[in-house]
Amino acid sequence: MKLVALAGGVGGAKLANGLAQILPPKDLTIVVNTGDDFEHLGLYICPDLDTVCYTLAALANPETGWGRAEETHHALENIEKLGGENWFRLGDKDLATHIERSRRLREGQSLSRITRDLCRAWGVRPVILPMSDDPVRTIVDTLEYGELPFQEYFVQRKCEPKVTGFRFAGIEEAKPAPGVIEAISAADAIVICPSNPWVSINPILAVLQLRSTVHRPPSIVAISPIIGGQTVKGPAAKMFAELGIPPSALAVAEHYKNLLTGFILDHVDATLAPNVEHLNVQTCVTSTLMKTVSDQRQLAEDVLNFIQRLI
Repeated sequence: MKLVALAGGVGGAKLANGLAQILPPKDLTIVVNTGDDFEHLGLYICPDLDTVCYTLAALANPETGWGRAEETHHALENIEKLGGENWFRLGDKDLATHIERSRRLREGQSLSRITRDLCRAWGVRPVILPMSDDPVRTIVDTLEYGELPFQEYFVQRKCEPKVTGFRFAGIEEAKPAPGVIEAISAADAIVICPSNPWVSINPILAVLQLRSTVHRPPSIVAISPIIGGQTVKGPAAKMFAELGIPPSALAVAEHYKNLLTGFILDHVDATLAPNVEHLNVQTCVTSTLMKTVSDQRQLAEDVLNFIQRLI
């Protein structure tokens, strides 16, 4: 079975890692959000892309799910002493990634080529692609401050401002990265990982424009990042609520309803399955909380078994 997974953030990285443990590398392509990329301290930072790559390389910090394991912050501590910005916590090992990526981007190399080479160096075997080589920037519209670049909203202001909307600067000019459309066209299914629908998945979908760029989109299955009205990690539930939508697995299914063939929700939300099925979307109820690597693999197996029943 050939799959394309759309991912961003820790939840997306975890499920992508589970899928990578089961599928042959040639059968898995992971397309990652780059809407949260930004420049900081003169370096080009790709938070979602790095989280996915580090997780599949077994390099990620197991406590946070992002950043590098056994990290130090000597460089940032000295930058702070010199009066530089320290609100975005870049570790010393992580800095090496950003320095090398930035150097190669300045030479004119594409983000997708650089990602491929970094993955090879880290021993990551499935194909990981940025959603686009063209810059797209997620802008969060807030009640208190107006428009904020995503990382300023997410990290510097700790998601505290009230969200009123989003836009993706550069989306009109952005094209899918080389290999993305080809992978989707050859896939048996697309898996929308349990990532934030608003800021991790929506930018990918906006770039891909599945209904117009792919002649026959494959089956599309999404996994809810919201369990019992709460997100395991991140501000997705808060964003739904502030936009006037009660946060729930059903709200996530409704968010994607025009795309979905199937939807996976947690046992906690089993009573919502009939409501999802009223959207003409088939459902699977299982355990979607991924606390361990074993959990990641089990959910991936459940996803694959569900897809087998759909195709």
